[in-house]
Amino acid sequence: MCGIVGYIGEKDATPIVLNGLKRLEYRGYDSAGLAILENGHIEVRRDAGKLSRLAALVEESPPHGQVGIGHTRWATHGEPNADNAHPHLGMTGDVVLVHNGIVENYLELKDELKENGVVFTSETDTEVIVHLVEQHLEAGETLTEAVRAALLQLRGAHGIVVMSKNEPDKIVAARIGNAGGVVIGLGEGEMYIASDLPAILEHTREMVFLESRQMAVVTRAGVQVSTLEGETIPPDVQNVPWDPVSAEKGEFRHFMHKEIHEQVRSLTDTIAGRVDFDRGCINLPTMNLSPEDVKNLDRIYIIACGTAAYAGMVGKVLIERIARIPVEVDIGSEFRYRDPIVNENTAVLAITQSGETADTLAAMEEGRQKGAALWAIVNAIGSQAMRLADGFISMQVGPEIGVASTKAYTAPLVDLYMLAVRLAELRGEINEWERKGLVADLRLVPDLAGRCLDREGEVERVASALVEARSALYLGRGVNMPTAYEGALKLKEISYIHAEGYPAGEMKHGPIALIDSEIPVVVVAPQDPWYDKMFSQIEQAKARGGRVIAVATEGDERISAAADHILWVPETPWMLSPVTTVIPLQLLAYHIAALRGLDIDQPRNLAKSVTVE
Repeated sequence: MCGIVGYIGEKDATPIVLNGLKRLEYRGYDSAGLAILENGHIEVRRDAGKLSRLAALVEESPPHGQVGIGHTRWATHGEPNADNAHPHLGMTGDVVLVHNGIVENYLELKDELKENGVVFTSETDTEVIVHLVEQHLEAGETLTEAVRAALLQLRGAHGIVVMSKNEPDKIVAARIGNAGGVVIGLGEGEMYIASDLPAILEHTREMVFLESRQMAVVTRAGVQVSTLEGETIPPDVQNVPWDPVSAEKGEFRHFMHKEIHEQVRSLTDTIAGRVDFDRGCINLPTMNLSPEDVKNLDRIYIIACGTAAYAGMVGKVLIERIARIPVEVDIGSEFRYRDPIVNENTAVLAITQSGETADTLAAMEEGRQKGAALWAIVNAIGSQAMRLADGFISMQVGPEIGVASTKAYTAPLVDLYMLAVRLAELRGEINEWERKGLVADLRLVPDLAGRCLDREGEVERVASALVEARSALYLGRGVNMPTAYEGALKLKEISYIHAEGYPAGEMKHGPIALIDSEIPVVVVAPQDPWYDKMFSQIEQAKARGGRVIAVATEGDERISAAADHILWVPETPWMLSPVTTVIPLQLLAYHIAALRGLDIDQPRNLAKSVTVE
């Protein structure tokens, strides 16, 4: 949950950057730093821990200048220490940058840079970027050209802000994908940069939001926006009201829409600090797992309600497949009433966004009374579920305001994947080569999610074709069967269209009677181990006059020829595919509800946290 702030103008940048970081402290809290251009050189202050540590450093030795950038960090690569804190300097000390996101190809780039004599002083992927920029500067390019060239070498989703002592009249900012927003605030003779509006709202209402694959050259006089390829774009200046709720929504009409788009960042934050990509390891210290206890497990119960229960169904496939531990998924409200077989060799894993869901807490208490280990995947820090649990994983998605959960569904999918890998390692179910392969796939997740979001316009067109539907059928198999359930739930929750999610193999056992030209059939059919079976479902639905909307892997000509509408997703490792297949279904439900003019963030009869049975 990293945060970025920048300033260029006539005032002292240090207090402006530091105060902006305080407003973003919720975005990252394992280290913080700032860089100020002072009398022709770059002064950096950074430290591990809370922002108060940085504030103390600045008070002790305050840098002063009119250009500066700052960062609060939640670690993705390297331990949370001063060396790994942002900002990062190049070897010459001429260039400094801050960064949100994950550089998917940083290991390859790092090896190339080392061969060229670059010495690394941190364990971060971010340091790769500053050295790339520096190399291009040494080749005679301007700062803008060097940043553009460096960004084109990166894979993944990023928000980046760079400054150089040799071009002190500008800051260069860029956004690739959806790893984090980049917003430019316009003032009189001064400009502000941030990853989130709260950091700069006290200074200006006039904002320019960068879109994916856009760069901004920010000077005291204004901002020039271009694509990464160099095409100039007129800045789209928006007036943001001071109303706190509207400001929090930023460029989005609804919180749900904002939260769908925040998933690249929330997935990055979910991985952050838990994955060592260099060694191919998963670290889950707050789970308090011991090899002995894990080896003695003979069953896991996943307890959850609603959307969280569907995440649990994906978790069942992952844990059984990777860790080879039998898993049962129970609806929280049913678990304690059926006298479940639970003992000291059982773990009860609760999944809950709020950590206060009454049914889930009651199920946890049932597990405690019967001697089970209690685990939780929970978003709300300090909630009852977290306090009850013997071990927990924090979702790290930040506040979720929309009642229909989105980012608090995809984050637990990754948490469950990481837990499965860690359990498998402790039980000796996978070897080092297998573990490293599974861990390496996690690097792809944020960018894959961003590529799904980049296709939103296509989803909106499909929504226009379905807005008058009265009912819909969602079908999926295997690890994506829960995706069908979750897609149907989203449509029900916010558009009030009746929808049913079904295992696709069950279609001939009843639901096929519903299919005609009036009912949309949404088929989740990426290229995974169940692909051929799912294609058969498409053919059967079409044979009965059904309108088929397929969630399919990019480039699948077979499905393209068979379905009426396609919701494309990028090729994804199949065990992580529920993260990508659900995003177009979230967007589909959202845009149908928006076209119907409904109250999306507060749908009728629903509450964000169900605290009574």
